[in-house]
Amino acid sequence: MDGYARSAAVPSAPVRDPEPGRAAVPGAVLAIARLTGWRRLGLAWLVGALGALAMPPYGIVPALAVSLTVAVWLQDGAAAGQTPLRRFWPCFLIGWAWGFGYLTAGLWWLGQAFLVEADEFLWALPLGVIGLPFALGLFYGAGFGAAGLLWSPGAARIAALAFGIAAAEWLRGHLFTGFPWNTLGMSLAQNLWLMQGAALIGLYGLTILAVLVCAAPATLATGPRPLGRFGPPAAAAALLAGMAAYGVERLGPPDPVVAGVRLRLVQPNLPQDAKFRPENRADIVDRYIELSQRPVEAGAPEPTHIVWPESAFPFLIQRDPDALAKVAAGLKPGQHLITGAARAEEPLPGERLRYFNAVMVIGPDGRISDSYDKVHLVPFGEYLPAPLDAALRALGLRQFVAIPGGFSPGSLAAQRILSVPDLPPVAATICYEAIFPHAILPAGHAALAQEPAGLILNVTNDAWFGDTPGPRQHLAQARLRAVEEGLPLVRDANTGISAVIDPYGRILGRTPLDEETWLDADLPARIPGGTLYGRFGDAAFALMLAACLGGALIARRRP
Repeated sequence: MDGYARSAAVPSAPVRDPEPGRAAVPGAVLAIARLTGWRRLGLAWLVGALGALAMPPYGIVPALAVSLTVAVWLQDGAAAGQTPLRRFWPCFLIGWAWGFGYLTAGLWWLGQAFLVEADEFLWALPLGVIGLPFALGLFYGAGFGAAGLLWSPGAARIAALAFGIAAAEWLRGHLFTGFPWNTLGMSLAQNLWLMQGAALIGLYGLTILAVLVCAAPATLATGPRPLGRFGPPAAAAALLAGMAAYGVERLGPPDPVVAGVRLRLVQPNLPQDAKFRPENRADIVDRYIELSQRPVEAGAPEPTHIVWPESAFPFLIQRDPDALAKVAAGLKPGQHLITGAARAEEPLPGERLRYFNAVMVIGPDGRISDSYDKVHLVPFGEYLPAPLDAALRALGLRQFVAIPGGFSPGSLAAQRILSVPDLPPVAATICYEAIFPHAILPAGHAALAQEPAGLILNVTNDAWFGDTPGPRQHLAQARLRAVEEGLPLVRDANTGISAVIDPYGRILGRTPLDEETWLDADLPARIPGGTLYGRFGDAAFALMLAACLGGALIARRRP
């Protein structure tokens, strides 16, 4: 058995060099490894919460390094002297507590949504702030448990942890509709140089690298000297340097812009408690039109395309010809409007009216020329999951958005590509659809056979979350989609943050949060040929995951 593991397994073992060539394990590290019961889980929760500081808007990556380093030492203690199968449960509990702390500290702002209509939803606040992290922590428990099965002395256990966490986060992003918010790869995706790696390996590939880099310092206190102690941290530093060098090389001069296109993003900053009141319909439309018609800066071209955010209207504009005529009258000749709006579809006999969260294209003639229905709806926000729907409605409960019966999802086979006059094909996303890697462009879409998509459009309404980390995290995750796909991102948010981002993740223009304003900008051109990740998706991530698994298995077979 490894000398460190033996020392950790025997509480009375002295803190000394247990084997020739192996450094003595510091007493503090031994104390961490020897923790049991609630003390072990409490420390795991605390360091998990510390790791959340690596996420936007803070971006303190060393906090994640401390968090994962301590997690490795806790795993060491749980694995010491145990057979692989007997390691699983204690390692699972460490991972669950770590994930519970990480997600509680990273997602606390979800509670703000329950305060918008506090008279109806305040009772459920603990379910969102505590219950969701508690449940999602099970993914990390499974990941740490899998790593425990593969655990062995030395640097290989870092690869085992990277395999377990990355596999768990991929599952978290796909199972039960998926929720890949604050995936660990985002710790590296806030630096313009480091985020360029997403063009090759995507968010989940960055997650593997983030764990390998941030957990590597654990060997400084527990590895055989000198290579086993200093090799992994040195390799981590070299990896970061290589990623930065690639990023610098990839970032060239500003990209050309699409000729003849000038965008205006309208940010009305409508309070959430007033946005969906039908009595405000006339004032809201007037507010949008007035912001859309504000004069441009001296010498700047007039906007050719106006963008309004998600669910812009507290009514069904498709069924209101007077409102459509009013909107059209507010457009200048040649201008087109792209707006979020609820849409209704006539039901078949015996069915209820179905509502969709949509993006619509409206021309100066007042005609809706194209639309896209949101496919990936927010559970409990836009609909109640089917197994709970009848029971919750029987109790008088509903989803946050007050649509009778909730929104229906758009068809997976339906188009996501919007056809907008004088724009290249638009890959539309609504709200948090933009946080899902490689879900922007539908494979084999007929429209893309003629001309590739030219931009990602994201319309959203983050007013639910106020001035918290939520809107900032949302922007950061949407920004990474631009790098992954090699497409510019146009993001319009009701209360902010609205932005135009080039296909390398450079923010060319952005608005402040919680401010009524607008943003005029040119449309950057896409990267010709796209990106490796855009073509092959998570294939590189799968190879990296297999490499971590293979390395951990090989190390376990060594005598």
